[in-house]
Amino acid sequence: MAVQVMVLPSPRCLFDDPVQIRVAGLLPQQAVTLRASLVDESGELFQAHAHYRAGSSGELDLSRSPALGGSYLGVEPMGLLWSLKSKAPYKRLAKRNVLTPFCVDLEVYEGYGDMSRLLGKCTNERWFLGEGVKRISVREGRLKATLFLPPGPGPFPGLIDLYGSGGGLVEYRASLLASRGFVTLALAYMAFEDLPAMPEVLELSYFEEAVNFLRKQQQVKDTGIGVLGLSKGADLALSMATFLPGIKAAVSISGSGFNSFIPLQGDGFIVPPHPYDLGRMKTSDESGLVDFSDILDDHRDPATWDCRIPMERSLAKFLFLSGLDDTNWKSDLYCRDAVQRLQQYGREVEFCFYSGAGHLLEPPYLPLCQASIHKVLGVFVHWGGQWREHAKAQEDAWHRIQAFFWQHLMDSDIPKSKL
Repeated sequence: MAVQVMVLPSPRCLFDDPVQIRVAGLLPQQAVTLRASLVDESGELFQAHAHYRAGSSGELDLSRSPALGGSYLGVEPMGLLWSLKSKAPYKRLAKRNVLTPFCVDLEVYEGYGDMSRLLGKCTNERWFLGEGVKRISVREGRLKATLFLPPGPGPFPGLIDLYGSGGGLVEYRASLLASRGFVTLALAYMAFEDLPAMPEVLELSYFEEAVNFLRKQQQVKDTGIGVLGLSKGADLALSMATFLPGIKAAVSISGSGFNSFIPLQGDGFIVPPHPYDLGRMKTSDESGLVDFSDILDDHRDPATWDCRIPMERSLAKFLFLSGLDDTNWKSDLYCRDAVQRLQQYGREVEFCFYSGAGHLLEPPYLPLCQASIHKVLGVFVHWGGQWREHAKAQEDAWHRIQAFFWQHLMDSDIPKSKL
């Protein structure tokens, strides 16, 4: 019997879908190495491998069989995905074109050595856009965004998706959320087209345009909009929920309860940025990585409190997520401060702090990026995180985010969605 590598239930799936990886046709107790390979859109090769021993029937099932060495240890059904790593240091696996899949080649080799004898292989196509989801480029008024529409008339809950101070128009999280039943607007606000890399001020009216644009879409349920953001995008999400009408739920990922780095201008007011001193950043002599964790003034100092976002005024619901191994900045400390402030005002707030997780909490099965180039600052930044713990955090956070928005925007259970 020929050796077969299988991805079940289908070799074609959404990127956030867990799959069952199985190998059949091996000899009983045969020692083999499984390797996953993925080439990103820039041509960078990411790989992971693990050593296994076949069962008495000559089969391997990664949901039951423990890895004995390699990129990870133990029973890790999706370990070959979340442990993918490039040979070049400080590379981040991120999807630029959501209209094409990431293709993961899965190969099984004899033994644990030089991997010279290939026994079998298959390819797992992992898509970021579900079947029937529409991608629409938006250049309306000042808006620079991409709208994703699930198939069907709806109505669907509407979300605005914001990434961090690296800027650009990041679509892959929004496209996955649309594939799960949300009308999602991925919104650029800096370092994209004619948007400056480091704006002198961010205008709340720009984000209000985005809310109004989304609310007028026919497929969007009229019960209110959700907004989620990572890092700088997280405090913008909280500001939107505080100052703009129509925001019903906000998710902060690795964020803070104060305005960071860029003044935020509203109608007749400005929220200044939290004071910081770049002279306090530390650069490692060994790795050259930059540590920003100490550049902010103490958030407990009353002199900084005019930079706080007055979230207690908001009628929105809040969810805070952060990693305890975030080495970019002290997001767990800043999130705890925001949660405590809301609780002091009698507000219900959900939160989860993940041991071993770093700054870049992404959709599940995207591998941990411990350090990479910051596109705007032009320096290599340390993000933190431990491989296995970060992977588990991403899976849990993804479920929490969707459940939170379904609860507060739709009052519905999470639906099943398939590619």
